[in-house]
Amino acid sequence: MIKVSIHITLKEGVLDPQGKAVAGSLTTLGFAGVEDVRVGKLIELTINDTDNVEARVEEMCAKLLANPVIENYRYTIEEGIVQ
Repeated sequence: MIKVSIHITLKEGVLDPQGKAVAGSLTTLGFAGVEDVRVGKLIELTINDTDNVEARVEEMCAKLLANPVIENYRYTIEEGIVQ
């Protein structure tokens, strides 16, 4: 079994209204000094077919999990995960 962690973030220059809302709330709650907040996604997959994992994850990200026009993604692969 393989565990894949995919981190998806907005590209620089893309407005992040959710990040702005979080930043405003942190300031309201008294957490001073927070300059900028960017909100992203973490998607974790467990895959039992280990053939061509990197190519398959790339295809998953490009076709469904990330919007390559406005988002960047990176992933890590951990082999030998026992559940």
